[in-house]
Formats: sequence, C-alpha cells, structure tokens
Amino acid sequence: MKSRKPIFEAGFLAERLYCRVDVLKPSGENVWDIVEVKSSTQVKEVNLNDVAFQRYVCQLAGVKINRCNIMHINNQYIRQGALDLNQLFTIEDVTDLLEDYSLEIRENVDSFLEGMDRLACTEEIIGRRCDSPYTCGLKDECWAFLPEQNVFTLTRGGELAESLLSRGIIDIINIPEGTKLNDKQRIQYDSAVCGKPHVRPAEIQRFLKNLKYPLYFMDFETFQTAVPLFDNSKPFQQIPFQFSVHVVRSPGNEPEHYEYLHSNTDDPRPRFLEELREVMGSEGSVLVYNQSFEQGRLKEAASVFSEHAGWIGNVCERMVDLIVPFRSFDFYHPDQCGSASLKQVMPALTGIGYDDLEINEGGLASVEYLEMVFGGDLNDEQRNKIRQNLLVYCGQDTGGMISIIKRLENLTDEMF
Repeated sequence: MKSRKPIFEAGFLAERLYCRVDVLKPSGENVWDIVEVKSSTQVKEVNLNDVAFQRYVCQLAGVKINRCNIMHINNQYIRQGALDLNQLFTIEDVTDLLEDYSLEIRENVDSFLEGMDRLACTEEIIGRRCDSPYTCGLKDECWAFLPEQNVFTLTRGGELAESLLSRGIIDIINIPEGTKLNDKQRIQYDSAVCGKPHVRPAEIQRFLKNLKYPLYFMDFETFQTAVPLFDNSKPFQQIPFQFSVHVVRSPGNEPEHYEYLHSNTDDPRPRFLEELREVMGSEGSVLVYNQSFEQGRLKEAASVFSEHAGWIGNVCERMVDLIVPFRSFDFYHPDQCGSASLKQVMPALTGIGYDDLEINEGGLASVEYLEMVFGGDLNDEQRNKIRQNLLVYCGQDTGGMISIIKRLENLTDEMF
C-alpha cells in the first residue's frame, strides 16, 4: 500500500470483521477505490451489500475509500478476433447507491456477532430464503427430513408451503381439507393421496394426433463460458457441441439413431450444423423437450451462419414441444414431485432413469465436455470414456422421448 500499487484480493481485518477486496486501486493522495469483480452481467442488490460492507471494514481499518465500482461482464460484446477487454467488461460506479445499504451494516453486524457468540445454534425455519440470494450450502442437510411428497414440491407453492410448514404440515397428503389449492396443486394432492397418475386422455390424444411422420426426436448439449472462446459468440452464450436425433419413419418402424459430438478445440457450430442438416428431412414433426432451448440455439446459429438459415427455419416451424402435456398436467404422476422436467417425467412414465449413468444431467455434460476437449492432463483413455458417457447420456434423452410417446399412445388406447 505504501508503494501505491493496485492490490488484488486485499484482505482487511478490523475489530471482528474481515473483508477481501477484489481490486484495491490507488485514487489520488492516500485514498483508494474499490473494484468488485463479478461474473454476472448486471449489478445486483447482493453486490451492493457486499461492496458496502467492504467499504465499512476498510474504513474501520483506517483505509480511506474514495469510489466504489462493480466490474461485470458485458453480455452484448461479440468477439471478433483477439479479446477486447474494454468491451468484455463493464465498470459501474455504485458509490452513490451505497448510502441506504451502509445504514444497515452496523445493525446487521451486531446481529451476526450475537448469533456467533451463542453457545447453541439458532433454530431456523426452512423456506424460500434458503435459495436467496444464493442456495445455502447446508440446504441438503436442513431439508433432509422432508418426505418425497413434501409441500415444497407443490407447483408455484412457495408461500403456501411455508404456511403449511409453520403449522407442522410437511407431507402433501396431510394438507387439510379446505386449503385453497390451484388446479395443478389439486391434481398433485389427489395423485399423492391415491398414489396413481392423473390422466386427461382426450387432451393427450389431441396432442398425439397433431404429430406428423416421420418423427424426429432431437436433443442438444451445450456449454457456456463467461469469456467467449470463438468469433461471433457472446459471453455466456450457449454453444451447441452435441446432438442426438432418433428418427421414426412411420408408425411401428424401428427408430434410426444419428448423433454428433464435436471433439476439437475449434468452434463446434459449423460442423454441428452441417451434420445436423444431413439428418433432418424437410417434412415431419421435430419433437424436443422444452422447445425454447433447441429452437433458441438454432436461431442463434442462423443469425451467424446465414447459409443455414433456410433449413433451420424449416426445422423450427416443425418443432413440437413434448413438455406440453406434462406442463399442462394432462399427465401427472406423483413420482414427478411437481416437476415437468424430462428427468422427472421419463422415469415416472416409462421407468427409464438416469441414476445409473455417469453423466446424468446437462450441467455435468457441459463440464465433462470442456474437460474432454480442453483438459490437457487427460490421456486418450480418459477422453474416450468421457466421449462414450456423453453419447450415452444425450442418446438416452431422445430414445427416452420415443418411450414417452409410446406410453402416451398406450394410455389413450387403454382409456378409449
């Protein structure tokens, strides 16, 4: 500090308070600026609380603070060639916003210290705050007592769930008669009580009748990074690196499986699009689960690689979202626990699950892919293992979607 140089991760201890400033930057004679660096794309309230506390501790330690800034990612920056750091980052001066937050610091600090000095842990009630502003590291432990069909699985039931818990009601089947539930919550309650799925056969049959053969069952895997790796990409943009497509040409036909997994460090999108174009015909329904994701990735690609815009537009027009009958609760199984996600619906409806897969969800697939491609310490055997695990995972998504359609068809046949 005496040499008046910028200090990274500058730690200060004053009284019983400790903070660590991302960047402490000289600013005039004997004063300093705080720069808090965030990977988010905007300033959030929790960031202002953070910076206000840092300034408070620095001042207690005798460090004079001039301005407080938050540096965050500019998600409108599009990379072209070498990284332009002035475009990648945005610096916002938040000094004038901190007054209201600073007024509460002493009161909050005294409350925290009082809690730390108690001989026994304070008993706290679980609820929505366990995920605000971040998910608490102890959530799994604190929520472990809840049964599978607990009130917090009620769809859009946050406030209601907290109210029920405060009355000692934790299982859906114990919700008192007369409790105001919306339509979907009522379906959840009825299904939990009887232990059987709720089915609207007419609505499901209407959904199935709109499907046109050949059927294309399609799923993408993507990764995103704060720093864009390729030209014509933005921070946190979802970059597709893998697809699985199962094609059923006509009713009763065995599915044909097509897949692609990019394995090089260059931009996956050009080859990904070329391979996908070879698979997708010009007619027939394209079934995806949660349509906005696949459709969004294709439209983003079309805006950059305009030579593919024609067939991408055709594919997007033919898309059918398989989540629809589950999101609308035309089918609901108590094992879904209030969720219409593929990871909940598929095992509940078909018995096909993900527990035995080494890669069993999209976030892990992304991490493993980046490790496979950019992890310099891996040998060929390790890379091949990740590759096979990725292919199995993505293929199970589309293969499972076929099983979902077959099961829905059987349900309607049984009921009509």
